[in-house]
Amino acid sequence: MSVEKKALVVLSGGQDSTTCLYWALDFFGKSQVETITFDYGQRHIMEIASAKKIAAIANVANKVIPIDTFSALGGNSLTEPNIPVENGLGHSNQLPNTFVPGRNLIFLTYAAAFAYQRGIDHLVTGVAQTDYSGYPDCRQETIAALEKTLQLGMESRISLHTPLMFKSKKETVLMAEKLGALPALGFSHTCYNNSYPPCTICSACQLRAKGFAEADITDPLLNRYNHG
Repeated sequence: MSVEKKALVVLSGGQDSTTCLYWALDFFGKSQVETITFDYGQRHIMEIASAKKIAAIANVANKVIPIDTFSALGGNSLTEPNIPVENGLGHSNQLPNTFVPGRNLIFLTYAAAFAYQRGIDHLVTGVAQTDYSGYPDCRQETIAALEKTLQLGMESRISLHTPLMFKSKKETVLMAEKLGALPALGFSHTCYNNSYPPCTICSACQLRAKGFAEADITDPLLNRYNHG
């Protein structure tokens, strides 16, 4: 399906945002899609280069926006190199130490401001409440509340699209295959430890591997690594 509306995809360079990019290309049409990437001092900095490469493969514009506030705030393993990435729960509120408080709220607010200046009414993000972590800023109720806030705060018609919200990683992989996103996924980056090939130890690597295994599809990232 294609509609004559412009869309901005929050493209981290990871598996989910890449899949969402190809969903947006299919739904809105290639000429209607742009992407935005955030450099927030993340440990897995490799994902920024991945986002640029994937945008180039998809032939869409990509804008990298620096946000250094999260590094200054600290307190999580994705922005502080001295805090090891832990698969277990690392906070009193039972969230893993990979949780960056406010990250998706800030990302979508900045993306909405970027979109506003360009007459774009649709934002696409790869958040999913079915993910292992249960990050509160990935939940449907959070996104719905934020959408309303952005509409009121900017007097805009901005809509937030979450194609993966209720999908498992297996379903996300199958969706990527259907949309023709697998070649681009070969250049995506998921590993929290910024490792290529993937470290296979961190929760992000394990979740990705589980999804491809359950879908019975070889991860194109591993294919690229193994075949040079």
